[in-house]
Order: sequence, then C-alpha cells, then structure tokens
Amino acid sequence: MTVDFVSRLIGTVLFALLGARLGVESASAVGLPTDVTAAIFALVGVLIGLILTPWITVRPLRRIRETILELPVELLLTSLAGMVIGLLMALLLAYPLSQLNPPLGNWLPPIVSVIFAYLGLVIFRARSREILSVMGEATGKRSRVLFGGTDRIILLDTSVLIDGRIVDIAKTGFLGGTLAVPRFVINELHQVADSVDTLRRNRGRHGLTKLNELQRDAVMPFKIIEDDIPGITEVDDKLVALAVRMQVPIITNDYPLNRIAEAQGVPVLNVNSLSNAVRSIYLPGDTLPIRIIQEGREPDQGVGYLEDGTMVVVEGGKSYMDRIITVSVTKFINKDTGRMFFAVPEKT
Repeated sequence: MTVDFVSRLIGTVLFALLGARLGVESASAVGLPTDVTAAIFALVGVLIGLILTPWITVRPLRRIRETILELPVELLLTSLAGMVIGLLMALLLAYPLSQLNPPLGNWLPPIVSVIFAYLGLVIFRARSREILSVMGEATGKRSRVLFGGTDRIILLDTSVLIDGRIVDIAKTGFLGGTLAVPRFVINELHQVADSVDTLRRNRGRHGLTKLNELQRDAVMPFKIIEDDIPGITEVDDKLVALAVRMQVPIITNDYPLNRIAEAQGVPVLNVNSLSNAVRSIYLPGDTLPIRIIQEGREPDQGVGYLEDGTMVVVEGGKSYMDRIITVSVTKFINKDTGRMFFAVPEKT
C-alpha cells in the first residue's frame, strides 16, 4: 500500500465529512432537503479528496525532502545560520514593537520575526560562498578546506550523470579535485525524469540515482553549485559560461558540448575518451580468442566483441559463426567514437 493511496483514503474521508457538514449548513440556501444536500456535498468532497489529497500533502513533502537531500551541507548550514541571525534581530525589536497600541502591538512582532528570518535565510544562502570564505580566513584556514579540501573543481553535465560511469571513475581516486553539479543541471535531470516518454524518464531517474551515489561517496569530494548565468536559457550554454567564469574543466559525454567548450577555451574531460584509452590494445600480429556472433558488412566477414565491448571484424570469419576461434590482429582503427580491430583466423 503506497503513501499516495493512504493519503487518498484519509483525504476522501475528511473531505466527505467536510462536504456533508457544508451540505447541512447550505440546505436552506439550496432549497433541498438536508439529507439530500448533505449526500451531494459529501460525494463532491469524496471526489475532491480522492484527486487533490496527494497534491496538497504527500507530494509537496516529498519535494521538500528531495530538495533537502540535494542541498549541499555548507549551503544548508549557512541558510540555517542566516535564519537564526534573522530571528535574533527580530527578537531585539519584539519588545519595543509590542509596546505599540493594539492591534499593531499584537501583530507586528510575529510579522517582523517571519520577515527577518526569511531575509536572513535568503541573504546567507545567496552569499554562502563569500561568507564561508571570510569565515575560513578569519580562523586562519584557507577557504578551500570548506569546499572539499581542494582548489580544483570539475563540473559535471547531464549526459555524464545519465551515463553513470563517472561514479566508478570517482571511486578509483584518479580524478583529483571536487566534483560539482550546478543546480540548473539537476533541474534538467528532474525534467527528464518527469518526461512522459518512458525511455527519457528511465534515463533521467538513472541520472538522479547516480547523483545520489556521488553525494554519498566519501572517496571524492562532491558539492552542488547554486551559481546561475542570467540571460542564458540553454543548459549547455549555461554550463560552458559557468566553466569560463570559474575557470574550471567540464566532464561530459556530449560531443557537441565538447566542441563548444573547447572552442571557448574550456578544458574538457570526456569519459568516452578515457574509456577508449584504457581499453585492451592489441598490435598487428597479436593473437586472441574471440567468439563470432554475427555477420559483417562485407561478404564472408564475421564480427565478435572483446569483454570491454570493442568490435573485432574477422575476415573469413562467417564460417565460424557461434564458435570461439583464435584470430591474428592485422590492424586497428582508433577514433573518438571508439576502437575497432581487424583480424584473420589463426592458421592451425
């Protein structure tokens, strides 16, 4: 039984009771018998409760929970500190304001408390980076300690989160610095995860899962950046502009984004290029076992794959379909899109 279903049941009962009560009170105005009016209003209440209850209870709470989980720790702490400082300032004004004549003396203290708490939270959240830097300098520590222990920041785009291999790469420890995801990239991931298209929705949810794994991983520092680029609507353009402003590299699998970033002088770390670099390398004359699983484009060709997914085209391999044979490498092609080997069956 899901939480949405339970909330619908509770909402149906509550709205039915409210509807029945409203029907009893409105019977004289409607001109119908009390029991008939109560029944009609109760049915309307059942319908309203069945439809609206999750939207006003469970789903807002779920969204708030997701926002809190995605909020960086430093941003959460500075926001809470700003709210507390705002409340303290409002407390200093509470007594003089309470001495005013009613109703001002009764209403102004709580209103001022809410306003000051909101202003403190918003101001400290918007300037959290500068506040933490000042605090670090004041205590004799460098601000980078407060941002993951290193000066180097690497921005992640949507494609690399959906791909997911960045999680395993981060766990190896080869990437130095702090992985950072801008808030607008996370918003794009949420849009993909909420898509009506099943494939896009699954890709978006997979990206959010990998994002959560990066947040929980203690091997490499990770944070979410709230900085935005006003006046730019496209996420890729925002990411490149942010990288230019921060003077940091980008990790991506998106080839067009790769070219745009390089054209603007932004260093790009491509996961596909890294994957190609660490794939198995065989030189002409080397032998290896391969299973022929399909026909090639040319006559009498057979095709097999290495464990890392590299394609091996075997001349004269069609007759060895569904068999494991030993082949001798004749040449290989290395491109940005991947690596491919050509081979011939080993003579026995």
